[in-house]
Formats: sequence, structure tokens, C-alpha cells
Amino acid sequence: MAYNERLDDGFSTYFTLSNIPNVKIYEKEITPPGITAGGPIDTTTMRNITWRTMKPRALKSLTQGSASVAFATESIPIIMGQIRVNQQVTVTFPDQSTLTFWGWLEEFTISALVEGEQPTATITIQPSNMNNSDVEVAPVYTPPADSSNG
Repeated sequence: MAYNERLDDGFSTYFTLSNIPNVKIYEKEITPPGITAGGPIDTTTMRNITWRTMKPRALKSLTQGSASVAFATESIPIIMGQIRVNQQVTVTFPDQSTLTFWGWLEEFTISALVEGEQPTATITIQPSNMNNSDVEVAPVYTPPADSSNG
């Protein structure tokens, strides 16, 4: 894939948790975090004539991310130790751009185990937007390296 172009395929996108970068989970599907304004502030008063009025909130939120993953059973105790541990999380996109933010592993849910199917689990990542010193930290997007120079 050429860098700095529209993404036409989601392969290969993955999460990396800074405390356990080599944990044996293997993304099959991934939903990166989104960005939300958190809903409108209703500014309607009894003096409005025809329309309800609204304003945007002052703060933005990063929404939860999730992934369906294959896993090695040896990763289960490692993941158990990382549930609710705030750390840097990186989403790497197919063009090798990244989105890095602070958050934690909120959930690891093993799906039904079925004969003839690969076992999977769902992981949920909760952004905190705050480092371990309780300082607000915005998500950081890093563009892919410029492949035309090289």
C-alpha cells in the first residue's frame, strides 16, 4: 500500500498495549476508538419561539475500542494482570500510521468454544486520556513514514 492514501483494506490493523507488547493475542477484527463530542447541551429556554437550541460541549471523548482476537491460553494470566491498568495503547493502521492514547484493558471475554472453529475472545480498550501522573494527555496521531524519499 502506498502511504498517505485512502485506506481501502483494513488488513493489517492491530492494538499494542505498552505494558505487554508481546502478549499472544492475534487480532481478527478491530474497531479503533472513535471521537465524540459527548452529545449536545440543550440551551432551549421558555423564550425560544419555534426551535430547540443546542451548543456543543467543551470537551471531547475518545470512545472505546475493541477487537476480536485469537489467543494463546498462556496469555490469560498476563491479561488478567493488565485489566484496569492504565498504560499507553497504540493502534497501528495498514498504512503504518498510528494513534496512541492512554487507556486500559477493560474487558477480555472468551467466546464460546466450538468444534471446528478457532477460539476467539473480545477485548475492550477504555481510553482514559490521562497518564499515570493524572495529567490529561490527548491522543497522538503519527502519520506513516514518507515512502517517496526512500
